[in-house]
Amino acid sequence: MNSLKRLVLILGDQLDLEGAALKNFNFATDEVFMVESIHEAQYVWSHKAKIALFLSAMRHFAKQLKELNYPLAYIQSSPLSIVAALKEKIVQEQITQLICVEPGEWRLRQQIELMAKELKLHLDMREDEHFFCSHRDFMGWAEDKKELRLEYFYRLMRKTHHILVDEEGNPEGGQWNFDQDNRKPYPKKGPGIVDEPILFEPDSMTQEVIAFVKETYSKHPGSLDHFRWPVTRPQALEALDYFVEYRLRNFGVYQDAMWTNTPYGWHSILSSALNLKLLNPREVISAVLSAWKKYSLDISTVEGFIRQILGWREFVRGMYYLDMPGMAEDNYYQHQRALPNWYWSGKTNMSCMKDAIGQTLQYGYAHHIQRLMVTGNFALLAEILPSAVCDWYLAIYVDAIEWVELPNTAGMALFANGGRFTSKPYIASGAYIKRMSNYCDSCRYKPDVRFGETACPITTLYWNFLIQHRSQFESSPRTRLMTANLKRISEEDQKSIVGHAEYLLNHLDDL
Repeated sequence: MNSLKRLVLILGDQLDLEGAALKNFNFATDEVFMVESIHEAQYVWSHKAKIALFLSAMRHFAKQLKELNYPLAYIQSSPLSIVAALKEKIVQEQITQLICVEPGEWRLRQQIELMAKELKLHLDMREDEHFFCSHRDFMGWAEDKKELRLEYFYRLMRKTHHILVDEEGNPEGGQWNFDQDNRKPYPKKGPGIVDEPILFEPDSMTQEVIAFVKETYSKHPGSLDHFRWPVTRPQALEALDYFVEYRLRNFGVYQDAMWTNTPYGWHSILSSALNLKLLNPREVISAVLSAWKKYSLDISTVEGFIRQILGWREFVRGMYYLDMPGMAEDNYYQHQRALPNWYWSGKTNMSCMKDAIGQTLQYGYAHHIQRLMVTGNFALLAEILPSAVCDWYLAIYVDAIEWVELPNTAGMALFANGGRFTSKPYIASGAYIKRMSNYCDSCRYKPDVRFGETACPITTLYWNFLIQHRSQFESSPRTRLMTANLKRISEEDQKSIVGHAEYLLNHLDDL
C-alpha cells in the first residue's frame, strides 16, 4: 500500500501558501493535488481571459510549491471534471484522507462531499480564512433579522474588527456611510488624465498559457490581446501598492462614473487577485487605512472602498451560503426570455451596451455600475431568464466566482429573489445612463424619448416595467416616487409605451 495518507486539494481560486489547506502539512506523507479541468471552462462559456488568468495563476503557484519542495501532483488540461480527476487519484493511490478549503461554488462543494461519502474517505474541509466573517457568525447574525440588509451587517463588521471607528465605537467622520458623496459623474469634458492601473506584461509561462488558450478554446468569447492581469502574489501586492499610492484618491467620488474608452476609471482592479486569494482582504484594508493617514485622503473615498471589501464582499458571500442552492433558481418575476446574442458579441445599436460589453470582451472586466446599471439593468427590464444572465456573468468576467457573482447578479441586479437582501429593484431609464456617462452622445437612440423609433430601448422598457409592476412599486416608500412619475404620462402615451415595449421584447436580438 502506498505510504501516502493525505491528499491536499488546492483549487484555482485558493492560491495562498498561508491558506488553511496547507496548515500542518506533513512533507513526509502528504501531497498537494491541483488539476486544470477543461470542464471548468466549458460548463459556462468562459471568456478566454478568465481561462488564461486561472491557468496562469495556477501554474505560477505550482511552480512556487515545487521551489518550496512541496510534493505536488499537477494535471494539465484534464478532460475530466475536477472531482472525477480527484476521485481517480484517490482510488489509484488508496488515499485515506482528503484536505481542502471549501470551494467557492456550491456545486463543487456538494460533489466533493458526495465523493468522500461514496469512497468512505475522511474529508477535512476547512473554512476559507480569506474572509472576516465565518459562516457560523453570519448565520448567527442573520437568524433573528426581519430584514437582511448590508448596512446593519456592515456596521457590525466595522465595530467587530475596529475599522474606521473611534475608541467609543463611533464611526470615523461622524457617519457610517458616505455613499451619497460617491456617485458623481465625470466632468462634462470627460475624466481627464486617469492614472492607469499597473499592468503586467505576460512572462514566458503566461505566454505559453495564452497560446494554449487561443488554440484550445478558440471558439470561446473574448480577447487575449489585453491580458495584463496579476498572476502571482508579488504582482498582486505591487498592484495593491500602486492603487493606494496613485489611484485611491479619486476612486470614491468617481466610482459610479462611466466614459467611453475608459475601461478601468479609478477602480482598484484588485478583485481578481482577491478572489484568487493572491491578496488577503485584511492587507488590502490595512493598505487603504495607511494611505488615508499618510495622504490625508477624503473619508468618503476611504469609507466607500472599505464598504465594498468589509461590507458588500463579506455580505454577499454570507448570503450565498445561506441561500444556496435555491438562490440559483430564484425567478421572482418569472422572466423567461433568452439572452440576446449580442451579449456575446457587443454588436448592438445601444451605445451603453456596446461599450460595456465591448469592453468586457476585450478585457474580461467592467466595473460595478456597468454591471449593475447597464448590462444588469437591461437584463431585468428585458425580462431575461435570470439563470441565463447569471451564467453569462460567471463566464464573462475574470473575477467571477459563483459565491460573489450569483448574489450580485441574481439578488441585486435582477431582483430574482424578490428583495431577500435588497429593498428595491435596481432599475433606471436611459436618463440615468446619460447622467453618469457620455454613452448617449454617440447613440442613435434618445434617452428622453419614451417610445417610437428613436426612443432609447432602456427608457421604453423602464417605463413599461413600472407600468407592469405598478402595484409592487407603489407599496414601498422607497419606490413610490418612481410610479408617481407615471401620473405625469398620459394614458395614451402609456399605451404607446407598452405597445413599443412589446415590440422590443419580441425583437431583442435586433436592438
